[in-house]
Amino acid sequence: MRPLQIHVVRCLPVAVLLTAGLAIAGCSSSSSTSAPGTSTSTPAPSSSSAAPPGAEPTAGPAATSAIEANWTKFFNAKTPVTQRIALLENGSQFASIIQSQAGSPLASAASAKVTHVTLTGTSQASVGYDILLKGKVALGGQSGEAVYQNGVWKVGATSFCGLLTLEGTKLPAGCKG
Repeated sequence: MRPLQIHVVRCLPVAVLLTAGLAIAGCSSSSSTSAPGTSTSTPAPSSSSAAPPGAEPTAGPAATSAIEANWTKFFNAKTPVTQRIALLENGSQFASIIQSQAGSPLASAASAKVTHVTLTGTSQASVGYDILLKGKVALGGQSGEAVYQNGVWKVGATSFCGLLTLEGTKLPAGCKG
């Protein structure tokens, strides 16, 4: 169908930027910031008196805030590559593609704005988001998933693989299907 083909072709550059932005933003909100207060939901492994780095809540508004913050960081070009990798489910499987796309000029123009988060359990959430290019919506109304892995809410690998597919990138081994 012609209209769909035009939409897909128009979205490819956006997907490229989005994927680059994702690669850039894959870092965890637990880098050196201990902002979202004290976590009181799930008991953390014994560590220091404060919640250990990366231990984020699995329920309630604090979990929703952590998901939104991590998605935003994952898509932020200023987030270091190592942090972006840490914010992606099974991120080490995608490290090479994230590193290669981080140098793209398009990556510096891409960001994401989370429009809604719905917790679907203690380890998964659906995320609505828009991809922005230079602050303007380029790919709106996107759906993705966040996954709770190793104490951190991360961008789901299926979401990242979906963006790679839109971009037309050869899918890495970490993408199943």
